[in-house]
Amino acid sequence: MWPTVALIVPSSPSPTAAIVLAAYEQNPEAVGGSLGLSALVSVVPLAVVLVLLGVLRVRAPWAALSGLAAALVVAILGFAMPFGMALSAAAHGAFYGLFPILWIVVNALWVFNMTVATGHFDVLRRSFGALSIDERTQAILVAFCFGGLLEALAGFGAPVAITSVMLVALGFKPMKAAVVALVANTAPVAFGAMGVPVITLARVTGLPLEQVASMVGRQTPLLALFVPLVLVFLVDGRRGVREAWVPAVVCGVVFAVGQFVTSNFISVELTDIVASLLGAVAVFLLARAQPHAVWAARRPAVAAAGGPGTATQPDSPAEVRKAYAPYVIIVVVFALAQLPGLKPALDSLKLAFHWPFLDVIGTDGKPHSTTSFSLTWLTTAGSLMVIAGIIVALILGVGAWRALAIWGRTVSELRWAILTVAAVLALAYVMNASAQTTAIGLFVAGAGAALAFVSPVLGWLGVAVTGSDTSANALFGSLQVTAAQGAGLPPELLAAANSSGGVLGKMLSPQNLTIAAVAVRLEGQEGVILRKVVGWSLGMLLVLAVLITLQATPVLGWMLP
Repeated sequence: MWPTVALIVPSSPSPTAAIVLAAYEQNPEAVGGSLGLSALVSVVPLAVVLVLLGVLRVRAPWAALSGLAAALVVAILGFAMPFGMALSAAAHGAFYGLFPILWIVVNALWVFNMTVATGHFDVLRRSFGALSIDERTQAILVAFCFGGLLEALAGFGAPVAITSVMLVALGFKPMKAAVVALVANTAPVAFGAMGVPVITLARVTGLPLEQVASMVGRQTPLLALFVPLVLVFLVDGRRGVREAWVPAVVCGVVFAVGQFVTSNFISVELTDIVASLLGAVAVFLLARAQPHAVWAARRPAVAAAGGPGTATQPDSPAEVRKAYAPYVIIVVVFALAQLPGLKPALDSLKLAFHWPFLDVIGTDGKPHSTTSFSLTWLTTAGSLMVIAGIIVALILGVGAWRALAIWGRTVSELRWAILTVAAVLALAYVMNASAQTTAIGLFVAGAGAALAFVSPVLGWLGVAVTGSDTSANALFGSLQVTAAQGAGLPPELLAAANSSGGVLGKMLSPQNLTIAAVAVRLEGQEGVILRKVVGWSLGMLLVLAVLITLQATPVLGWMLP
């Protein structure tokens, strides 16, 4: 039913009489009075995105914009949402995609790009390479630990591109380097880019961030336990597992514990940074404790020409400390912002307002979450990264103009990612505000108990197609919550399952496969790489689906926060 326009007439004649648009009331059965038909029509925008990306290989920005156009048409014609409100919902989603989501990504990558520009990224790479000449240990340190650190700071394919090149430089064959980098880029993804996927998931579902992060932090760490062992097997088969299982297990356990503790009790944004650094330190200390182990064989680090060191002289301890300094600074800045006496004061600096021209009443009779915007502008991860970046620039000797130039170049490099994320969030907000997501969720809830098993598969599919856990959470997060509520399952469990399942689809996404192939100069071999990683992706997805199914029962229900 079309909303009515209410004419407000004052008691006495006045030229200030206003025409006010009545609130839009969500109706999940808007199409033909049928939930099934409404859900079927609501799938159209998602199908447009998935088909364009996965079948027709259209570039992500245009696929996302096409999906947005489809969502607007369905909202206006199918769900009777006023034209102006539909556009306002899209604008709200795009704005949220920019602030705080892309504000985090841009500034995190800016800090990393400063380390590249000053040559300190190369120092860090050599530092990792000097710990051991054993390829199995290098796979753990570079692909898993350092890759996790890169995922924490940048995400969006950067870890795969950088670590695969590093592995080739260390002597790996290109195909093996690509496969190892892709498989390693799993467990850290849900908390990547300073927690952007989980932050997005909390926003689109309306669930508390702490609750969502806590649940994801009780799923992905269990994957992290096994990933280093898988990497060792990929590098050297059964012999590798037999000879290098100790550092793999230690790294996996320490990373998993760090990810669980940080996500549940410390800081969502710092989760992958803490876990990755702890994992690397654990392997480093273990190598010092077992210097004669075959996996710990070492040689002196040799600097490359053009960096802070020379071709014949190792990097100085001061340069090595500078190379690690940015990550220490980030941890300190974020940790200080979490102090009990400081955090409430900083959080009080909030930008909050009702989004203009968007009045939506949800199925519960309350204003829908898409109608309001709120941002703690100083403590959001992107702003804290700016503070950390300024300190990093001072430590690394990057002048103000050069730092600004690097920031501008970072924005330019991310321009297509910025358009894609803004379009995907706009699509998600239109679907959420118009009740399209609710219709699909209520229909899917008919799966009942089987929904817990299927939910991570949906997240896996979303990331496999879009290449982004953030995008998959924006598209399917609200749907998972609606389905969970309809099936009587904990909403935070299925919301987290969407993100946790998504991390396993990352290695199969065309975007990541292309990045890996180009990085190691195997253009055209994406299909070969896909065949080498698909089994690992599906195998771990099955394990995760069983875990989440058990978490929905008394067997592992105690794991829920």
